[in-house]
Amino acid sequence: MTQRVRVAVIGVGRLGRRHAEVIAYQTPQAELVAIADASAEAARTAADALRVERWTTDPAEIMADPNIDAVVIASSTATHAALIIAAAKAGKDIFCEKPIALDLATTDEAIDAVAAAGVRLQVGFQRRFDVPYVKAKSMIDSGVMGSIEFIRDAMRDPVPASREYLATCGGIFRDLTIHNFDNVRWLMGQDVDEVFTMGSALVDPMFAELNDVDTSVVSVRFANGSLASIESGRRAGFGYDVRTEVFGSEGALMIGYTRETAVLHYTKEGVTSDHVQWFLDRFADAYTAELVAFVQSIVDDTPTSVGSEAGRAALAMAYAAERSLQEHRPVKLAEFNRGGTA
Repeated sequence: MTQRVRVAVIGVGRLGRRHAEVIAYQTPQAELVAIADASAEAARTAADALRVERWTTDPAEIMADPNIDAVVIASSTATHAALIIAAAKAGKDIFCEKPIALDLATTDEAIDAVAAAGVRLQVGFQRRFDVPYVKAKSMIDSGVMGSIEFIRDAMRDPVPASREYLATCGGIFRDLTIHNFDNVRWLMGQDVDEVFTMGSALVDPMFAELNDVDTSVVSVRFANGSLASIESGRRAGFGYDVRTEVFGSEGALMIGYTRETAVLHYTKEGVTSDHVQWFLDRFADAYTAELVAFVQSIVDDTPTSVGSEAGRAALAMAYAAERSLQEHRPVKLAEFNRGGTA
């Protein structure tokens, strides 16, 4: 492809708006040509701010336009699969925020539509494009860490989302921990054998009312016997908390950072620093890099680096974590293969 990739963004909430800005201003090989959102005001406001002439409240208009090459789907989770299927049938390449869907059956339907159409699908697991994580993965794959024996992965939001959001997001494992599931599987380079989960509602009674937990630990055993521990939380009183430790036979890696600015303040009372407060700040560069990579795959006519298989595998881990919590037992991932007992 010699001309710029013509992209439409569907859903311009907090993350979709950022994706639209990246396509418009930070991706030279792409052109933002349309915006769609269920809210006319949101669509019009984003289009005006980004100098895009075309906006709509109906994604079908985007799918019907043969002059649009690709779509970025950042609308509500419940709409993802239908939009993926529609875009695939229209022959458009697709970037979609996680998850593909909230259930495996619908996920498989969307994946099948993408495969049948022969289009690209990239799932928005942005940690795979974050410089510290990319560096760590490179070191692991190079063999300098020796054999990887254990990964400790943690992610906590600063404060819980609204009850309205939490009631429809699919629960902590499908909404939040799904990033950790993809991350440990990617870093380890192994399929998952089984998981065991413990969780509690400690932050707010509404989580129990929603039949959910807000604090959890998931133990993971991989196919080669190596292990991981995943901590998830809906509240961190000090700001956004994402960090990973990798332990290998030849050393360890500590991935991530907490200071927003590289300044320590030394006084007679002690040492202080600021802290990253939100995921859009911590992963700002990664959100740019993942979309640039998506567009580059279209230009180069190559597969995306984070495709359907990654999206399904992470959701299957979420299913297993939920079943483990409900049934108080280790759960094999094989239970959620196609044709399994899910």
